[in-house]
Amino acid sequence: MTIITNSWITRPQPNPKARLRLFCFPYAGGAASSFRTWPDPLAPHIEVCPVELPGRGKRMREPLVTSLLPLIETLTPALLPYLDIPFAFFGHSMGALISFELARQLRRQEAPSPRHLFISGRRAPQVPARKPPLHNLPKSELIEALRKYNGTPEAVLANQELMELFLPILRADFGINETYTYTSEPPLNCPISAFGGLQDTDANSDELAAWRDQTSSTFTVHMFPGGHFFINNNKECNQLLQLITKFAIAPV
Repeated sequence: MTIITNSWITRPQPNPKARLRLFCFPYAGGAASSFRTWPDPLAPHIEVCPVELPGRGKRMREPLVTSLLPLIETLTPALLPYLDIPFAFFGHSMGALISFELARQLRRQEAPSPRHLFISGRRAPQVPARKPPLHNLPKSELIEALRKYNGTPEAVLANQELMELFLPILRADFGINETYTYTSEPPLNCPISAFGGLQDTDANSDELAAWRDQTSSTFTVHMFPGGHFFINNNKECNQLLQLITKFAIAPV
């Protein structure tokens, strides 16, 4: 099948010999560029395909999406032409929720299913939130909340011009995550692997382990040193990519 380029799917290193595509979904405030270093550490037969959401990167001028359902409904048809070979999903935090609901939407449409679902830094969808929502906080309180997450450099938080661009994206993404309502459906039939940071106060090991209920296949959970953004640490990220390579090529 000839791949038609669209604004949703990026392919930093196109690989016509790939035997598996890994679609990567960013955390709140993230972009496709968050995964720019991933192709080289992974096995050569895995093609990394970061997903670019509206309102960032090359889609900066497009309207932001603030709830999950319209995002999934628009993303699904854009993804379908790329599902001509086996594929897997990786999502961190908000991206984990997007990848999960996208897998369920593909099942509803009787489209191909992911070979593996890699979940990172987010509690299972059926687990209620423990923290109050952030997307409607006043500017100063939102910036302080971001500071506690340790995911945004202080130089960015202190730059008013950058924050004027960044905060609307964060509010939209937090809105996607925080206004989501879980609806019970049968478990997915693909394996799920959950990853988390040992010091992450947003998704602890029990909340990650609860993803077990969302698959009728195999389930594993792996904890790494670090907080919510452990994937931004080189050592932990490389270990995570090794696990993704291992599980992505394992027989189903």
